[in-house]
Amino acid sequence: MKAEQISLSTLDNRNVLGLIETSRNGVDLDTFDEITGEFPFDLSEWSRILHISERTIQRYRKDKRKFDSIHTDRLLQIMILLNKGIEVFGKNDNFLSWLNSLNIALGSVKPIELMDNSFGINMVTNELIKIEYGVLA
Repeated sequence: MKAEQISLSTLDNRNVLGLIETSRNGVDLDTFDEITGEFPFDLSEWSRILHISERTIQRYRKDKRKFDSIHTDRLLQIMILLNKGIEVFGKNDNFLSWLNSLNIALGSVKPIELMDNSFGINMVTNELIKIEYGVLA
């Protein structure tokens, strides 16, 4: 199976086999920059979310290495979540505001604080689906 080029506009959870292949092959830093460029998270935030040190990210960039499978997997999960958020809120700014606001339905924490593990990603995604369908309680 040939690896297809991943891009933010085509990233969703409908092409599971493509996501698995991309996860196994890793994502290079140029692709990371491209797909994360629309979101104003700094390197420190991405480092926290991906569980990889800023220094390691910088070294990967210098050595033109790809992210390991585990980090690529988390990156893909986050990007799918971010795409869903933009789909639900319609505007990047509205979604980013929601991500950075305390949310009672999520245990009175900011959604962005839950995005560092798969359970939190699922919680935030489920909350976005509820909002999409008008289930606010």
